[in-house]
Order: sequence, then C-alpha cells, then structure tokens
Amino acid sequence: MSIESNGRASESSLCKLAPLEAVLFDIDGTLCDSDPLHYQAFRELLLEIGYNGGVPIDEEFFIKNIAGRSEVDAGRNLFPDWDHEKAMKFLDDKEAMYRRLASQHLEAISGLHKLCKWVKDRGLKRAAVTNAPRLNAELMISLLGLSDFFPVVVVGNECERAKPFPDPYLKALKELGASPEHTFVFEDSASGIKAGVAAGMPVIGLMTRNPAKSLLEAGATFLIKDYEDPRIWTALEELDRITETAPKKMDV
Repeated sequence: MSIESNGRASESSLCKLAPLEAVLFDIDGTLCDSDPLHYQAFRELLLEIGYNGGVPIDEEFFIKNIAGRSEVDAGRNLFPDWDHEKAMKFLDDKEAMYRRLASQHLEAISGLHKLCKWVKDRGLKRAAVTNAPRLNAELMISLLGLSDFFPVVVVGNECERAKPFPDPYLKALKELGASPEHTFVFEDSASGIKAGVAAGMPVIGLMTRNPAKSLLEAGATFLIKDYEDPRIWTALEELDRITETAPKKMDV
C-alpha cells in the first residue's frame, strides 16, 4: 500500500475517538525539526574522540542508532564497551552542545502553531511526551513559545521504561486524566510510534526525517508532511463534524 493511499484510507479512523479528550505530542522532530542539530552535535563530538577511526558518522548511521532513542539506548548503541558513567558523561556533553545550537537555530514544524490553536480552542488536554532529557525538553518548548500550552511534560528517563515502551504515554494519560480511547498522538520516529500504539492510541506520523516505510511499519495510522498537510485537516474537520452531531449526554 502506498503512503498516499494509506493516508486516505486511515484519516477517518480518528472519528472513532469522538468526543476527543486529549492530544499528545512528541517533541524532537514533531514540534521542531531538531534532528539536524542533534546530528551536528553528535558528529562533532564523536570526531573529537576519534570515534569510528576518525571517520564522521553519516545521517544513515544517526537514524539507525541514535534518532528517537533514549540516552541509555543511544549510549549502548554507540559505546557497547564503555561503562555507563563514561557513556553518560559523553551524552551530557553532547546535550549541552545541542542546547547551545538549539538556542540559535531551532524552528517549529510548519503549521505547528495553527494546530496548537485548534487544540486549545477546543479545550483539549495536551502533554509533551519525549525521550529527551528534561532540560532539553523544557528549553525546546520554551523556544517554541509553548510553555503555557503544555501543562504536562513527561520525560522517558523519569519513567520505569522509555519509548519504545508505552510507559511515558501511559503516564501522560494518567496525569491528564484522559482515556486512550479518546486521545491521539503525533510522533516522528518508529520508536515513538511503537510506544503510542502500545499505549492503545492511534498515532499520526510526521515525515520530518525518518523513512516513511519505517513509520508505517511501526504502526502509524497515517502520515503527514507537517501540520499544513491537508490530510490532518481533513481528519480533524471530520472529527469536528462527528463531535458536533453526536447526541449530547443528558444530566439525570
């Protein structure tokens, strides 16, 4: 099945969520196109330590071994022979470099603020759910002007298990008091999509950097280029219509 036909076939699947209660968002690659900055930070610091015989990592290596993963998983992939403390020290240095880069270059995914307005105007609950360290998460949300938009920020390394396990999304649902039957997720990585699906929610995949095939195989309901994509607005308009025509519950 092609990406396009999958999208058309699956947009209506959001209608089963009516009445919608909440929308959950990943951060890196979902709110902002941050992977190029992570890639730059990893590439420069790995070169400094002579990783891979001094040959710079390429984007394919970054996507396969690092993107969308928790710090612990990325550390294991990069440094299987290092002790945990040494690997975490390298990753802390990398995150500090990333935050410097993000402060200067971070940009929102196209249409993000339009989508956030749609969510806010309907009084929906919302949370950011990420494998990024909390310092990074809060910085990115602040740089995007969304600190007031997200009352809940769930960080993978503060849960028993990070994505691709469902724990971060289950924690977000619990903190919001929302049901998975009336919530959907935006994600850009296979790891994150697997986590959202395992938590019992449909996941809309953003084709920010990761291969579309991997997002569909991970279980994405449908894919969008960004938040200006007609596919997401067709789905949301249909969800609005279903919600407006649904019979209202009468107080007894």
